[in-house]
Amino acid sequence: MLITISSEATSDERSQLMNLLCRLTGSQQPLAAVRIDKQEVIALEGKALDLDARKAIAEQAAVERTISVKTPYKLVSKALKQETVITIGSGENLIRLGGSDNPPVVIAGPCAVESKEQLLQTARAVRAAGAQILRGGAFKPRTSPYQFQGLGIEGLHLLAEAREETGLPIITEVMEPGMVETVGAFADILQIGSRNMQNYSLLQAAGRNSFGRPVMLKRGLSSTLDEWLLAAEYVVAAGNPNVILCERGIRSFDPQTRNMFDLTCVPLLHELTHLPIVVDPSHATGKRELVPTMSRAGIAAGANGLILETHIDPDNALCDGRQSITPAQLKGIVQETRLLTQLFKGSLSLTHVA
Repeated sequence: MLITISSEATSDERSQLMNLLCRLTGSQQPLAAVRIDKQEVIALEGKALDLDARKAIAEQAAVERTISVKTPYKLVSKALKQETVITIGSGENLIRLGGSDNPPVVIAGPCAVESKEQLLQTARAVRAAGAQILRGGAFKPRTSPYQFQGLGIEGLHLLAEAREETGLPIITEVMEPGMVETVGAFADILQIGSRNMQNYSLLQAAGRNSFGRPVMLKRGLSSTLDEWLLAAEYVVAAGNPNVILCERGIRSFDPQTRNMFDLTCVPLLHELTHLPIVVDPSHATGKRELVPTMSRAGIAAGANGLILETHIDPDNALCDGRQSITPAQLKGIVQETRLLTQLFKGSLSLTHVA
């Protein structure tokens, strides 16, 4: 159940509503309203409320409307709104990610920040190729403790330097709740990786980050869509409505690719949630020669963006070089993304593509 609060409600009317909700739900803690598109919303587990309780809530002076939601996730449900558009950057570098009216956004950069020279050269190439956001890992969770773990704080400073030179907003991963504010001071978008999708303390900390940074939430290695959307619900319920879902492949039994790229989830998620969806063909396939084709497939499936691992020298990358594309490949993907977008919008014919 969702309850929207009237913008004209007085403090007494709000208090009366909160007291009623605490009494009906048996909550010992005050309930928090989340602000979504200038509208304050309270989410409740409505199954335990009978008709009389629902009627009492609806009749409160502070209540604008109540919405019945059948899914376990409430705030990210399509029942609340049709779509979310997330604004990133500012000025001439302002980017709108999500929504049917905005073209897909291409995010690109190295898996890991290795050095100043490597990052700046790649950032320049990413900008020249036409991508709009720079990715790069300062902190790297690796399967083996003996693999390169990133440069840490130094990597954050190098990412900020790359943004200063190129104008590209940056996205980087945060791995623990205590580092959210530190990473948020540098990054334009906080990334929560697949291994941390159900790290609920981290999700809540990202939801409360004082900088208001959007959060990209990658799907867990073997997570269902409901589990993924409930993880997103943690971030939104903590106060941050700007969540981007990222499909990066799920674990399968076939070793020919790194993961199974579940593109079926893209149109399905558009039916279930208002959150924007980005796809990651790099982690999904694990092979750079497959990335261009699966990028096209992701855009065709309806993704709001791509996140691509790009390196100036993939064969000598310290992290995930096998799946990293070259700047030339990135440029081709950006061009194809634009053409496909025009085609789907009806402003380009198949003869022009041929």
